[in-house]
Amino acid sequence: MPYSAGSRLPGEKASKLGHLSVIKSDWVKSLIQDFELANQVKGDPSNTIWNEFSPGETKPLSNIWAVDGSFVTVPSDGYPQREVSFVKTALITIDRLKIDRIDKEHPHPLLLRDIMTDSGIFHATVFPLRNIRTSRGSNYDAVRHIIYESMKVDEDGLFFETLKWLVYQKWSDVNIKSPSFNCPHCGKEVSGLPFNAEEGNCENENCKKKVFLTDMIGFHLDMDEESAPDSVASAYMMIMEHLMLFTVIRLLWDHTDKHILSNTLFIKDGPLTLRSQYSKLVPSIRTFLEHAKQQGRTIHIIGQEKSGKFQEHLSTIARFAPPYNRGDVMTSAVLSHDYVRKEVYRSPDLSNPYGKRTNWGEKVYVKFDPDTFMVLNIPTGEYNEAGLFPTNSNDLIGFDRILATLPGLVSHKYEGALFPIELANGIASMSSYPSAKILQRFVEEGK
Repeated sequence: MPYSAGSRLPGEKASKLGHLSVIKSDWVKSLIQDFELANQVKGDPSNTIWNEFSPGETKPLSNIWAVDGSFVTVPSDGYPQREVSFVKTALITIDRLKIDRIDKEHPHPLLLRDIMTDSGIFHATVFPLRNIRTSRGSNYDAVRHIIYESMKVDEDGLFFETLKWLVYQKWSDVNIKSPSFNCPHCGKEVSGLPFNAEEGNCENENCKKKVFLTDMIGFHLDMDEESAPDSVASAYMMIMEHLMLFTVIRLLWDHTDKHILSNTLFIKDGPLTLRSQYSKLVPSIRTFLEHAKQQGRTIHIIGQEKSGKFQEHLSTIARFAPPYNRGDVMTSAVLSHDYVRKEVYRSPDLSNPYGKRTNWGEKVYVKFDPDTFMVLNIPTGEYNEAGLFPTNSNDLIGFDRILATLPGLVSHKYEGALFPIELANGIASMSSYPSAKILQRFVEEGK
């Protein structure tokens, strides 16, 4: 690797001659020749199975909820350089009938205003990341308390109640403890907080310090005493996206009209995934969705992946799949675990089945017309680790009504875009300019 350019001296140029000897290898020579003369691919090399979908008598969902989030890390100009991270998540509701009246390519501003009026809420907070210390404690303690109080205070604790609802599985008749977690003070394992508890104490005799329910999620595992990476901000954003979406689900679950929940589409920007220590919420989400399925109350949820390996893979094979002409029937491909491993990740057999700890939705490719296709995640309920699972659309919760609804939500303003996510992003987005400059001024003036 060459040296990069600095503020005073130029960068080192990579050697153009240092690798010439490698072409003496017969294998490398063959590789270069075959690379240049490779035959054009005339079909899908991954043999993806696409199935036609025609809505027929399937009724589209009437109500739409969408959630999105963003964060921006802002450094100061002084020395030592300080860093804070601002996080914002937004939840909006949209009447599908109003969306049907809007031109998805050139939406009229007055119609947009009509849709957005009194339709969205947002949650925002800020984390100190580096070289910031309050009179009340270290950077580590500040982030822990900000997480706890941000969730607990905003919207009168509505989102915090959803956290408790998920963690303690309050839809059931059984009182359970929270999952176990590492104490943020001593590092020893806390076996779990009692049912419905918001705070507790470490069980270690040499510690006994206060712990929060939000410590169970595991943010503190990414921090040290005086600094935190911006991954804490991105993880908080993802957790809040989940909590905001499930807040609506929780409220509708207990609504007197039991049909409203099953007539609503919930859309999350990004995959239905929580990774690393943050995956502690995944088993509860799966258990709830399985419980709802067994109760005959279908909950329609999708996540849309706009980038990453699945989007890259789809972009290479979409041209081989129907529909080939506008007006033709849309198609979909449900991806099994074996397909994901072999064709998308191109990896050998894994020690743990794909997505066992982290995913609460399975991958689906959908193609609406020759130029519009996207990667969706749709839940199945409880996880099935079989390599051939999911086998078809019957394994996915609410698949038919979801696909019957989506064509009316497609936006032609961006590639493979959904109109509700566009609107949610408009509320949640904190772009690099000018927002970051405004936030930086806020940081500088607040010192």
